[in-house]
Amino acid sequence: MSKGVIVWLTGLSGAGKSTIGGELLSHFHELNLNAELLDGDEIRELLSKGLGFSKEDRDLNIRRIGFVARLLARNGAIAITAAISPYREIRDEVRRLASLDGVRFVEVYLNPSLESLIARDTKGLYRKALAGEISNFTGVSDPYEPPLNPQIEIHTDTQSVEESVELIMKYLQSEYLIPCSVENARTASY
Repeated sequence: MSKGVIVWLTGLSGAGKSTIGGELLSHFHELNLNAELLDGDEIRELLSKGLGFSKEDRDLNIRRIGFVARLLARNGAIAITAAISPYREIRDEVRRLASLDGVRFVEVYLNPSLESLIARDTKGLYRKALAGEISNFTGVSDPYEPPLNPQIEIHTDTQSVEESVELIMKYLQSEYLIPCSVENARTASY
């Protein structure tokens, strides 16, 4: 059985990780590829319930997501993660462990402007964080360390969901991590 791949979507709250992750999942399923989406909000509710937002708890949450993603990818699946994952050191740790497992790790940095995130924030979380009503809010009162060399960087304030997904799909195809068509997917051993 060939190895899968981890597509690690990282970026601030509201950057589009869950939306793009869901669209990627649909595209992979259309290609008859075994893929799963590990959504940060669902992981926090189901696997990381009880963890807070200290650096240690955030690191543990990302390690758990990385562990599950590696399990999936080691068994031939495409693991899409959609989590803020604010600290570079932990993302790099997950990448290193994936590499030791023989699994490719594709880091996708969703990088809209802070102004656009505030403008489209329907829950008002950014405004509350900027007013000091929410503490430990990533990107405002808690750090976000952007990737230094992501495989893909997408500006989701100027690039549509469709354009974003197309960029990711083309990269994965160019690296021979997924087939280029449904016909190729049916005959490939993914």
